[in-house]
Amino acid sequence: MFDSPALMPTQKSTVLTDGPASLYHFTRLDDVAPAKAPPVLLVPSMINRWYVLDLRTGASVCEALVKAGLDAWCLDWGAPEAHDRYFTWGEAVQRLDRMLRRVRRETGSAQVTVLGYCMGATLASVHAALHPDLYAGFINLLGPIDFSEAGMLGRMTDPRWFDADVVAEAGNVSPDQMQSGFKLLRPTQDIAKAVTVFEKAFDPKFMAGYQALEAWAQDNVAFPAAAYTTYIKELYQQNWLIQGKHHTLGQRVDLKSITCPLLTIAAEKDSICPPKAAVALNGAVGSSQTQVLPVPGGHVGAVVGSKAAEKLYPALITWMKERTCS
Repeated sequence: MFDSPALMPTQKSTVLTDGPASLYHFTRLDDVAPAKAPPVLLVPSMINRWYVLDLRTGASVCEALVKAGLDAWCLDWGAPEAHDRYFTWGEAVQRLDRMLRRVRRETGSAQVTVLGYCMGATLASVHAALHPDLYAGFINLLGPIDFSEAGMLGRMTDPRWFDADVVAEAGNVSPDQMQSGFKLLRPTQDIAKAVTVFEKAFDPKFMAGYQALEAWAQDNVAFPAAAYTTYIKELYQQNWLIQGKHHTLGQRVDLKSITCPLLTIAAEKDSICPPKAAVALNGAVGSSQTQVLPVPGGHVGAVVGSKAAEKLYPALITWMKERTCS
């Protein structure tokens, strides 16, 4: 009835590959004056495809940044293979480090603004604490930091009844395994979705957004087993990151070491990263400039929903231009 919308519409080139991962550079528009701001590196979650940040025209963080004249880059974690079961949390931090340093080398900029989404923000907070001098600014977009505020996911992974080692014993944790947990957060979601589609089946604007989001939602990747066990045991179950007890690559991760300007974005209806889990970062860092931006919607809708272009994208752009320029 309706043509499927084009996914990943923002033009880009691949600058670097690192195992299954890639570093993308988005093409800047000739008719837009370059913004006087450092380059920005987008760091998505490891367990979802990166292009939730470039879903479709009009619903794309990448597109908005490029149109504003910002120099945008993105880490695509790629799809892990069976042998990547041994890929550790520390190696993920190292991969992020290599990507960020490549952006610095390509642009000649000493510092980079990093926008981390979901688990990508959690990983970026670890990296920022270890390498604070590389950060011009840090944006935590719906990324959990205080896992005592993790809500239902925290209760589901309680060590009294959840053993991460057993889950990962067979290898990488499959998308189906992880999605089954997310569906338990909203058990009636599929029914509600079906009813909404039936009611709006002849609304082309709604259907374009729905089809794009469904395509992305069905395109998940596995979670490397070794990284998964660390993430669940040390962060969800023991909450070591916010307590200053988390160690990565032989170093203690002290969030107070983060001194760059910080923006934390919390979605009002986020059941995957409840607002308190994200906002806790602001009180844990050593930054003198911190800000919280509440946005409407849930964990994904806040980023690609109908209101994202009205509130989220302009706020990101304004913050980067005002807070990260030297």
